[in-house]
Amino acid sequence: MKSNYAVIGLGLFGSSIVNTLLENHQEVLVIDKKEESVDKFRDVATEAVVADTQNELALRQLGIGNFDNVFVAIGTDLEASIMTTLICKDLGVKHLVCKAENARHAQVLEKLGADEIIQPERDMGERIALHVMEPKILNDLKLKGELAVVEFELTNAKFFNQSLKELNLTNRYKVSVIAISHADEEGAAIPNQSTVVEQGDVVTVIGTRKDVQKFEDIATK
Repeated sequence: MKSNYAVIGLGLFGSSIVNTLLENHQEVLVIDKKEESVDKFRDVATEAVVADTQNELALRQLGIGNFDNVFVAIGTDLEASIMTTLICKDLGVKHLVCKAENARHAQVLEKLGADEIIQPERDMGERIALHVMEPKILNDLKLKGELAVVEFELTNAKFFNQSLKELNLTNRYKVSVIAISHADEEGAAIPNQSTVVEQGDVVTVIGTRKDVQKFEDIATK
């Protein structure tokens, strides 16, 4: 099943998200209060709208609550970020990813119910430090080309109470489980072929983007 996306705020961070989604042939609604920012995406995005996202009526009219994934990528205007996040949650956005300027901002967004919170400068700083310390490990995680690593909860009962050997995911779906977290245990573990998949397990899967997405659609029904 193909997801749809909305990106609110078209600065460097938001624009990067939009470009990546478009490169992967996703349907994207882009929103910003500045017309010149929106104009950059009018010919490439599914829909490009100039709007004040602190206005609940504007977001309601855009059907923001119907989107699978919404990115609130608003920059230094913390009030706009907070109000937009609050309205998106009230309107029923399924998965809300928010940019935070600092730790305090992140705490507020978390209390408002943001599903994921990203602090780009902090996260990039951590990544660069890790790269300097362990360049080989980080390079391996970049996964050049079509490979993707995705984590999700298995909710399709057809996969429950079977070992990875019995499920034979590599041959059936062209993906491999590289980590698994059981609902009754803390943290994730590296599985082996005798590892049994149970209801509530969260798995980390590797494969091509296409195969991983296809398997996730089946495994989360």
